[in-house]
Amino acid sequence: MRVISKKPGVRLLVTALTLSASASLAAQQQENAPDPNIIVKAKTAGPEIKGVIVARNGDRLKVQAPDGTTTIIAVNDETRIKAGGGLFSGSTKLASEQLLNGLPITVKTLQPNEGETDGALVASQINLRNSDFRTATMIRNGTDQRFAEQTAATEALRGHMGDIDKYNVKSTTNVHFATGRSELSSEDKTNLCATATSAQATENALMLVVGYTDSTGSDDLNQELSEKRAARVINYLQQNCGWKPYRMLTPTGMAKADPAASNETDEGKAQNRRVAVNILVSKSLDGL
Repeated sequence: MRVISKKPGVRLLVTALTLSASASLAAQQQENAPDPNIIVKAKTAGPEIKGVIVARNGDRLKVQAPDGTTTIIAVNDETRIKAGGGLFSGSTKLASEQLLNGLPITVKTLQPNEGETDGALVASQINLRNSDFRTATMIRNGTDQRFAEQTAATEALRGHMGDIDKYNVKSTTNVHFATGRSELSSEDKTNLCATATSAQATENALMLVVGYTDSTGSDDLNQELSEKRAARVINYLQQNCGWKPYRMLTPTGMAKADPAASNETDEGKAQNRRVAVNILVSKSLDGL
């Protein structure tokens, strides 16, 4: 049953409370309303930039594309930086301080608002490979690097194995093996360190190690053996001869391909069971 009071005092009190609540709600709505004098501009997507970091100044990166063009990109607290792929699974979040010179990156960008960052693109996300990050870190942490060595290392990061036509071959040293074997002889070890010492004196020198076999055995076995021989040579060069990892291009095993001699004779097979240690200099750096 509904009871309606006819007393004037009660009606006035209800009316006052209603007006007070309405005024309070209106004031709250007005307080939460956006200021019409403040204009928020959403950034529009910019181009995707792929290249190598060649310089850095504070929160600005200079990224050089494969065609030689450069782009200035601003990094801020909202930039997401991730490393993944390569030898590692998953991805790792990095800080902006870990964006090092010589590091290949892919950048998703935003167009700057008028008056911001001097017109530089803003990085929303930066992706890179774990293996490239490790190499760039080794370059930064080196204590006896010259400028030319850092330039050579950057060149190596750009392409690793890359196109061999981009390099001048300065010398080649061949290490030979017994049938089905990958062990290094004392003479081989001496020759490898002599090669490394000579290459150290060559400006901007990089090393490319390629393993081979003769025609004996299956293709799968020869592929595995050629890679094993190349790995054995690389390990000795780095661990015993002082050759720095960042000056090593990506090695490869070529099995019985590209024979140095005929596989029809024992003498020819002996020449084909080899690892070729090639000293290269990028054509763009040769003579600097």
